[in-house]
Amino acid sequence: MLFSEILGQEYIKSHLTQSANLGRIPHAQLFVGPEGSGTLPMAIAYAQYILCSNSNGENRGENESCNLKFDKISHPDLHFIYPTVSTEDVKNKPKSIDFISDWRAFVLQNPYGGLFDWYTTLGVNNKQGLIRVEDASDIVKTLSLKSYEGGYKVMIIWMADKMNVEASNKLLKLLEEPPEKTVFILISEQEEDIIQTIRSRCQVIHFGVLSESCIAEALVINNKIDHKRAATIAHQAQGNYNKALHLCKNEDDEFPFDEWFVTWVRAAFKAKGNAAAIQDLIQWSEQIAGLGRETQKKFLVFCIEMFRQALLLNYETPSLVYLEPKVEKFQLANFAPFVNGNNIQDIFNELSDAMYHIERNGNAKIILTDLSIKLTRLIHKK
Repeated sequence: MLFSEILGQEYIKSHLTQSANLGRIPHAQLFVGPEGSGTLPMAIAYAQYILCSNSNGENRGENESCNLKFDKISHPDLHFIYPTVSTEDVKNKPKSIDFISDWRAFVLQNPYGGLFDWYTTLGVNNKQGLIRVEDASDIVKTLSLKSYEGGYKVMIIWMADKMNVEASNKLLKLLEEPPEKTVFILISEQEEDIIQTIRSRCQVIHFGVLSESCIAEALVINNKIDHKRAATIAHQAQGNYNKALHLCKNEDDEFPFDEWFVTWVRAAFKAKGNAAAIQDLIQWSEQIAGLGRETQKKFLVFCIEMFRQALLLNYETPSLVYLEPKVEKFQLANFAPFVNGNNIQDIFNELSDAMYHIERNGNAKIILTDLSIKLTRLIHKK
């Protein structure tokens, strides 16, 4: 992985390479950034820089045989841990190593891929991805061995906030007394979901969202699309290169989130004083409850953003609006007056609570029905 292939984040590239050149390599670092900001490709490039003893600010030319191993993410001293679920092939106590072939293919196809993309690869359905204590035991076992090439060993823990309590406690002991010449790189989008004792033992590096110009330029070069369309997609991506790639391939149409949203708010709007419309909300709740939990959570995030976009229109800041549902006879501008400062916080809280309970395996039909009935009151709040 070349640093030049990573979009933006120039300061972080410089910091990592210069610190490695000076021999100041922390034993544990936490890369925190939103989806599509480049935390995983940066971690892989940094691991390559360390393991291959590169020193010119780039991963090429100095140790060609070592650098070539990273072309297939197969260096023997580079290890990965990531969330997994039980599948038809791995029915009991799934571990990262059980899915290493799928993981390598996933990273090589799109190193900017997000958690939902990985779950789609695994086929999680209604399950919750986790990093379990079995993974932590594998970390202890792997790092207790000598490195294959006599140098550093690098352990990348992707989505470290998905570690359960047992795994976190076992990893904590290892971070307190790390093996010699071992580097941990933890990656997370939700820093606060990692236990404080682990965070306190890591050097934290925060990644910002990518600029529109950076994303647009990459789309023109890598995807061969015209500048005007690239600029439009970059604006819609909101700093997320992974989202830009999905938009470029029209893959955001896999789930009709905008149709589900419009059906929901229309039914909620009509339900005030109309008992028949309540049945529409119950049917809607049953439909969404039949989806996988990760899809449900992603849809609720989409709903939060739609309400935010409506609020921006209501407050006359159209330049910040980038979403417009492609649903017949629905205009966001017409819906915007019903989203205001008196109800937006309550709406946000209810959506966030629904995500919280769904993530903790609550009954989705009950959660979504309750959310829908509450929306009928909030959407009419002046």
